[in-house]
Amino acid sequence: MSKTKVLFLCTGNSCRSQMAEGWARYLHCDKIDAYSAGIEAHGMNPNAIKVMAEAGLDITGQSSKLASTLEDVPLDVVITVCGHADEHCPGFLGKARVVHVGFDDPPKLANTAASEEEALDHYRRVRDEIREFVANDLLNVISV
Repeated sequence: MSKTKVLFLCTGNSCRSQMAEGWARYLHCDKIDAYSAGIEAHGMNPNAIKVMAEAGLDITGQSSKLASTLEDVPLDVVITVCGHADEHCPGFLGKARVVHVGFDDPPKLANTAASEEEALDHYRRVRDEIREFVANDLLNVISV
């Protein structure tokens, strides 16, 4: 049986979609081929890498990339993890079923943090929310 090809899409492919790809690879590698990409490519967010490492996942092998680099991948489901990506989902991805599951933007939240630790707490919360979604809801969402 072939695996379901799932793309996690966000604006810059630096944080939320990277976390989601990491969790999907870790929790469902037997059922899902996970990808992440962005409307833009902002590079990997160091705080996302840091908090994922705290949870035991190394996402440094992933890279920030444009959605257009996956044009030849026969995606089954695209999950947009931010409103901007949902509103601007590239047309070629329309062949796949698009589902929106939004998460707060840790870098934006961290801008108002009083300390580095408080900033990281925003990343940790979103990391844990994404893990919860991937662990408990993702398989139901992609099988609809």
